[in-house]
Amino acid sequence: MKNSSRGVVDPFIVMDVMEAARAAEAAGRHIIHMEVGQPSTPAPEKARAALVQAMGGDALGYTVSLGLPALREGIAKLYKDWYKLDINPARVVVTPGSSGAFILAFTALFDAGDKVGLGEPGYPSYRQILKALNLTPVGIPTKAENRLQPVPSEIPGDLAGLITASPANPSGTMLDHAALEGLISACHAQGTSFIADEIYHGLQYEGRAVSALEVSDDIYVINSFSKYFSMTGWRVGWMIVPEDHVRLIERLAQNMFICPSHASQITALGALGARGELDANLATYAANRQLMIEGLPKAGFTKFAPPDGAFYIYADVSDLTNDSRALAAEILDKASVAVTPGMDFDPKRGHQTLRFSYARSTEDIREGLARLTAFMQAV
Repeated sequence: MKNSSRGVVDPFIVMDVMEAARAAEAAGRHIIHMEVGQPSTPAPEKARAALVQAMGGDALGYTVSLGLPALREGIAKLYKDWYKLDINPARVVVTPGSSGAFILAFTALFDAGDKVGLGEPGYPSYRQILKALNLTPVGIPTKAENRLQPVPSEIPGDLAGLITASPANPSGTMLDHAALEGLISACHAQGTSFIADEIYHGLQYEGRAVSALEVSDDIYVINSFSKYFSMTGWRVGWMIVPEDHVRLIERLAQNMFICPSHASQITALGALGARGELDANLATYAANRQLMIEGLPKAGFTKFAPPDGAFYIYADVSDLTNDSRALAAEILDKASVAVTPGMDFDPKRGHQTLRFSYARSTEDIREGLARLTAFMQAV
């Protein structure tokens, strides 16, 4: 049977690393997971309790395509709490994870063949989703002096769109108000649509995360309940779009997804009321971050910028290897620590980088650093 050219996308290497780690665990080994950006904590207690209560009296069938009205109102209130913004709940679209939001945004904004810019290093699925939609991803090599974020002077003039992430995956760096204003103004001036990925908001350590909506309403903003709200497997996210795009997105969502999972939406609504528990998780990440900042250089991984947010450290290992995938495999084999090679995030320069996640328990982070130190001493 013939395959479409759209279906020929690169693998998500971190998922391959996860599978190798799973196989090692199945063989009886104890693996420390520093490869995946997944909280070790479950959905908040209030969120799970809300679902249990709903299951007792609700069939949990289809919802309207844009999401439960109460959830959309709750998300709008979050923007008031976090950013002092008054967002019309009608602009909030609940989606099947942030991945569903990317598909909706890219489909709504771009035509086949359009060029869409993304900073490198960056989240690999942007590139692959764009390819699968017959769009052309344009990597923008970022620089260490710009904290691995794009700057206005680097934006090509022929882009139909630009997507940014703050805090970023894999670097954890953030865009402040001035940086966002510069990028959005440059995009508006040349007719380039702007999409802001803010799924790590709520997880920041140096200053506050600035929403792109503080700069402009004529943009798309994408977020998720996966990271701060600790609901990765529930697959529920959201997007904020201009009011004149709501019906456009609604029609696409009706046909592509019908609606997000009702059960996940109920759980997400409960999670909005569990900020105390979630902020306690943030305190754990902050402690883990400090352990990593102190422990990685002692182990021998010295070239990285301290992250502002998220739960990753992106390290330059060019003094150790030109094949980060082979180095990651060796670390898994000899140290029983799973880490992610940088080719996922930067096809051209990622052969000399590794991403370390500190989303797991503090005990795991300490043990992982001890194993990494022993590994590097034996190299």
